[in-house]
Amino acid sequence: MPDKIDRLDIEILIELQKDARKSLKEIAEKLDVAEGTVYNRINKLKRMGVIEKFIPIINHSKLGFDLTAIIGITAEGKHLVELENILAKEPNVTAVYDVTGEFDVITVAKFKTREDLNEFVKRIAGMKHVKKTYTMLVLNVVKENHAVELEKLIDKILE
Repeated sequence: MPDKIDRLDIEILIELQKDARKSLKEIAEKLDVAEGTVYNRINKLKRMGVIEKFIPIINHSKLGFDLTAIIGITAEGKHLVELENILAKEPNVTAVYDVTGEFDVITVAKFKTREDLNEFVKRIAGMKHVKKTYTMLVLNVVKENHAVELEKLIDKILE
């Protein structure tokens, strides 16, 4: 029988999204279950691919990377995967998305200086299979969250 996600799994995920460094004991006490249960559920969620990894969320601005660019790219279709692989290996790139609409790919990248951004965009735009780039600079971050509000979506998840 395949593993299924239940309410307890979601409650554990909610706690981990709040603080992935919480101990098994803390989560178990909060949810009124045994530590072993939490341990087994977390392993199940990892095995299922629901939990991919535990990583810190770094404030890139504190490291001097104050410029966030969202870059739309139009490319020749047969070379799209090649372009995406190149973008995914770029150290400044935090996300690469296949999208519908005007662009084929949207990439998000962080830069220390306008010169770094300019150099990056020129390099990408100069690739032989890139038809067009369109760069937007983020002026203000209203919401940037890597967590989904599972508390509000729990019933939808369990459908």
